[in-house]
Amino acid sequence: MSANDNRAAAAVMLGVLGGGQLGRMFVHAAQAHGFRVVVLEPDVHSPAAAAADAHLASPYDDADALAELRSLCFAVTTEFENVPAQALGELSATGLVVSPPAAAVQVCQHRAREKQCFVAAGVPCAPHALISCASDLDQPGLAALLPGILKTATLGYDGKGQATVSTLVELAAAWAAMGQVECVLEQKLPLAFEISVVVARGRDGAVVHLPVQQNLHRQGVLAVTLVPAPDVPAATADLAVACATSLAQALDYVGVLCVEFFVLADGRLVANEMAPRPHNSGHYSLDACDQSQFDLQLRTLVGWPLSAPHQHSPAVMLNLMGDLWFSAGDASPRSPDWPAVLALPGVHLHLYGKAEARRGRKMGHLTVTGASLARARDTAARAAAALGIAAF
Repeated sequence: MSANDNRAAAAVMLGVLGGGQLGRMFVHAAQAHGFRVVVLEPDVHSPAAAAADAHLASPYDDADALAELRSLCFAVTTEFENVPAQALGELSATGLVVSPPAAAVQVCQHRAREKQCFVAAGVPCAPHALISCASDLDQPGLAALLPGILKTATLGYDGKGQATVSTLVELAAAWAAMGQVECVLEQKLPLAFEISVVVARGRDGAVVHLPVQQNLHRQGVLAVTLVPAPDVPAATADLAVACATSLAQALDYVGVLCVEFFVLADGRLVANEMAPRPHNSGHYSLDACDQSQFDLQLRTLVGWPLSAPHQHSPAVMLNLMGDLWFSAGDASPRSPDWPAVLALPGVHLHLYGKAEARRGRKMGHLTVTGASLARARDTAARAAAALGIAAF
């Protein structure tokens, strides 16, 4: 490829660090708008790489791969938060458009920094303490946070890297079991339910958002999302959007940001965590909104104007875990009964193209739309029953 060809390709080529399903859905959104996409991802069988126009099969911090990415693209995004923030910073330092910014990703990668961001932005969060060395186990007031949840400061997601502790002895044992890595102890609060908000912020500071989403988790993993959120008062929804917007502004964020919240039994709202990317709870927007969260990711990346998304259909999203591919006692996977599910009205099936079904692995999702949330929920319940998903 000549230098002129390189420049022509770069004019329409976007880059993604990460090869999972979020990257795959971004690739589809970008291609629908005429862009080509190159994915940097070490896994040669990744879902995003299979959909992309080009694939760099290298580690995210590989110098040669980053140099090639710079030569091919005019803008780069990420599809999960644990890519090295340093790599994003190096790309940005060369003049490449990088969204979200490395500094914001660095905050979201570390629970202690994340909590500091919440406090600085005036966003309520659970009482907490940092455990980084043995002497921190003796800090005053630690017992007041019990019972609590000990979470690794980095690399924890979908319930991983967490332990519930009720006594100081259990806390010390859990910290030791986690390898004495830096952790955050959060006070366990009485929860009513969980919600999330997806916001998009442009380089001009404009912010738009999807509707507030009500979420059900099972074993620490998102199982069901309902939109409109059926149990959320308008004032609580408005506060959640305001908090998420404040965080995006505080981080000088450009891109799509999801903020997860707990709604407590007494109605108070506290922030749980942030994801500097599209989020599992926003997948319904592909079928129920005039702009999906991936369309918003594209707009923020390339500098297009943001307009407020409109939800045209109430929706229920069901995660499809790899367990559905296995009958009780079976060692070999088999395809779920998709014809029975797709015979139902308003059902949209999204499979992520993963090479192997495994228990506990996200393999896809269903979005069920309807004239009302009650109708969508009823159809989703029938789909769940047909697939063997627990009732909700």
